[in-house]
Amino acid sequence: MNQKPAVPATMVEAIRYFADPDISLTFLAALRWPDGQVVCPQCGSREVTFLREYRRWKCRTKHPRQQFSIKVGTIFEDSPIGLDKWLAAVWMIANDKNGISSYEVARGLGVTQKSAWFMLHRIRLAMQDGSVEKLRGQVEADETFIGGHVRNMHTWRRRKVMEGRKGGSHSKAVVMGLLERGGRVRATVLPKAMNPWMRDVIDKNVESGTELITDAASMYRTLSPKFLHSFVDHIQSYVRGHIHTQGLENFWSLLKRALHGTYVSVEPFHLHRYVDEEAFRYNERFGKDADRFVTALRGIIGRRITYKTLTGAVATT
Repeated sequence: MNQKPAVPATMVEAIRYFADPDISLTFLAALRWPDGQVVCPQCGSREVTFLREYRRWKCRTKHPRQQFSIKVGTIFEDSPIGLDKWLAAVWMIANDKNGISSYEVARGLGVTQKSAWFMLHRIRLAMQDGSVEKLRGQVEADETFIGGHVRNMHTWRRRKVMEGRKGGSHSKAVVMGLLERGGRVRATVLPKAMNPWMRDVIDKNVESGTELITDAASMYRTLSPKFLHSFVDHIQSYVRGHIHTQGLENFWSLLKRALHGTYVSVEPFHLHRYVDEEAFRYNERFGKDADRFVTALRGIIGRRITYKTLTGAVATT
């Protein structure tokens, strides 16, 4: 169990490789416990014994749930679906540039569409960027609006979306992005495209002294003086030397291509999960398929969401 396994290079190789449950277990154990020492997720004890017949471990410390599998404490917990299908799903969503629908995953893995939908959302949770390191250097900031035109909606939906407001961008969700030139992107769904929400996102994610590059929108005029603010007026031009937001425009095009072409209809309640998915693939764009696969798997630990929470049946915390 301590030997670090090889990583498949292609989807076909991955399917064949992870068809063996022992290999799948060894692979995930090596990622979860790279030093080779398995730790009990309940009490943190290293005094555990591997039960080879059941492919699980048993903690020697007396407490409830002494036995645990590789899934415990991960996004896979309490899932009856085998690791071979889980790992194939991770490979697909991590490497399909425009995303992959739950119907396609269901057909490919032989599970129900409902199960595939739940699996993909759990994987998107693992894709969230948990880094606290701030962006620096030259950082682009921009926002985009996601959603359909009010005039194309059914009457009942139009009333629900608008709630008595006038047209325009009120019918759309707002996504704000920050892109470090040559580096990572961070995108956040906001209640509205206005301060203080936008200013708060910038303050939390951008290092002091950074050159912040935006368009000429009024909401950027009250930025903190700790940033060097450069902007381009799109009425006059889109590029002025190094001052432009073309990097984020590229990211927005990728995001909207996935939302409109693959997922088609995304509820605002779930939009942030799809934004996390696209940001993950963008940030890992320089790596190979196997690299993105392993990076996604490194985020499965300590993250879990239930179906009731995902569907809004219970309040999130």
